[in-house]
Amino acid sequence: MEGKKFAQIYFAGKLYEAELVVGLLAENGIEAAIVNKRDSEFLIGEVEVHVAEEDVERAKEILAKRGE
Repeated sequence: MEGKKFAQIYFAGKLYEAELVVGLLAENGIEAAIVNKRDSEFLIGEVEVHVAEEDVERAKEILAKRGE
């Protein structure tokens, strides 16, 4: 993932939710990274999932289909 530009495609309130999304994307051949912005003491904030810019549209399609 080094040298690529990334975009946020998903955010969650809990780390495990983001991990599930990363797993789903990986199953479909898309590499994703988690950016944890939650405060460890007060447990506020979000967990973001980022993918390479060239994978954004495909990743969004995959996430949209998971609710069908």
